[in-house]
Amino acid sequence: RMEGFGYYTLPMGTEYRGSLWDGMFHGQGELRCPTGGAYRALWDRGLPTQGKYTFTDGLEYEQEKWLYCDGYDRRFYTEICSGFKPPGIAQFTNLDPPKIIPKGCYDCGDGFYNPKTRIVVDYKRKFLRNADDDEHEWILRTCRKAWDLMDEQEPKP
Repeated sequence: RMEGFGYYTLPMGTEYRGSLWDGMFHGQGELRCPTGGAYRALWDRGLPTQGKYTFTDGLEYEQEKWLYCDGYDRRFYTEICSGFKPPGIAQFTNLDPPKIIPKGCYDCGDGFYNPKTRIVVDYKRKFLRNADDDEHEWILRTCRKAWDLMDEQEPKP
């Protein structure tokens, strides 16, 4: 079994870097997601005892007093760090400029979703997952669509 310090890549591309004991995560270690986020934690026999998730853009998740994107403050993290854009220039995602959505697809936050195939791919077009019924309905109801952007870019009379 794995012991000491090492690297371990899970089937979906997430990588663990840190201490191992008896084949389990044990001690200081970090899970790095293929999308760029990371979870640093103190592990005890495969279970995290304390840790913190950091998103790709540097935003750190706080379990207590998490105020990001709550009902009172709907700003993206980049807007919190850099301020708002001038009036009339909307920011649709945390990335500015946002990724161009392929025709017929949705931007679901960690990649693009094709409702015909029910497949989510990352922004580099690598397979991430198959969407179940709940995720499919949520994406159709809440996420940005490629054809919405085309309507917004037409000149206004």
